[in-house]
Amino acid sequence: MTYASTGVNYDAMDPFKRMAQIAGRETAGNINRLNGGEFREFEPSRGESAYLIEAAKSYFAHVEEGLGTKNLVADAMYALTGKSYYDQIAQDTVAMIVNDLVTLGALPLSVAMHLAVGNSDWFNDEKRTRDLVNGWKKACDMARCVWGGGETPTLKDIVAPNAVVLSGSAIGIIKPKERLIIGKIEHGDAIVIIESSGIHANGLTLARKIADKLPMGYLTKIGICTYGETLLDPTHIYVGLVEDCLNAGIDIHYAVNVTGHGWRKLMRATQSFTYVIEELPTQLPIFDFLQKFGPVDDREAYGNLNMGAGYALYVPEAEANQVIAVAKKLGLRAFVAGHIEDGDKKVIINPKGLEYIGDTLSVR
Repeated sequence: MTYASTGVNYDAMDPFKRMAQIAGRETAGNINRLNGGEFREFEPSRGESAYLIEAAKSYFAHVEEGLGTKNLVADAMYALTGKSYYDQIAQDTVAMIVNDLVTLGALPLSVAMHLAVGNSDWFNDEKRTRDLVNGWKKACDMARCVWGGGETPTLKDIVAPNAVVLSGSAIGIIKPKERLIIGKIEHGDAIVIIESSGIHANGLTLARKIADKLPMGYLTKIGICTYGETLLDPTHIYVGLVEDCLNAGIDIHYAVNVTGHGWRKLMRATQSFTYVIEELPTQLPIFDFLQKFGPVDDREAYGNLNMGAGYALYVPEAEANQVIAVAKKLGLRAFVAGHIEDGDKKVIINPKGLEYIGDTLSVR
């Protein structure tokens, strides 16, 4: 089974993203009129996980992100168990937003929720809506930011009657400007991977298709938990990790949120480097399960899923242990997974015998 076969084809989506970036560049001059020309686009952020506006003493960051289809798993489990899981879904959505924001060193100031429903009757389920609100508030506390507001449109005939589309945006700040994380990758840098909690919020379309094939569906056991419960483990929020590393003076050369495109994301930077992986994260049962019952081979799995790697920081080799220590204080497991070499742009995963060349990631 492949991700493309389930209807999620990055080869179809990525050309649109590049077309939009080209058009967006042509609007960059529109902000130069403000405040005597103080504000301007920080062009190197085009195609990164966050977009930056440069000011005299800081950068302002903006991100728009969506949850995807993970809430459909929560809806199915709600019907089966009576538990809504929307507090966890809220954390997933906030994580998708703020984890992108901090890749450039921007700390979130405000997060906004966008909740589109197919029918306003969706709001009548007080248990589910309260779980969503409480979970969103908790996630904003975890992200060390304010929940600034949001939008709740009813999009009849666009969104399915009993479904919702969850997404949101955030603004952040980099101050002082020296805390910017971008474009400093060097030969010999260590690749420190911070482990995921599970599937996070990418690959759920594939995971849902697998559920359809199972006699017990989402109630199929993975150890002591069900498949549905395991899929709904909430995404880690990595804001504290990046902020505490910066506060400790760690020289982060680049940061990667391992979401769509899987481990191919490790070569997102524009520079030509080879990313060599020698050690893999803890093999979580959810990924063994997906690969077995898909079936999903290693090339497909590492090319589209996080496979236990939630985030990656590239730092000088001498500072890798400091990152690991910061992560440990936050309850996260981090380890040195490999290193970076001068050479062609590609990711080499030696334990799996996999290699992804540069043109397999075309997001910019």
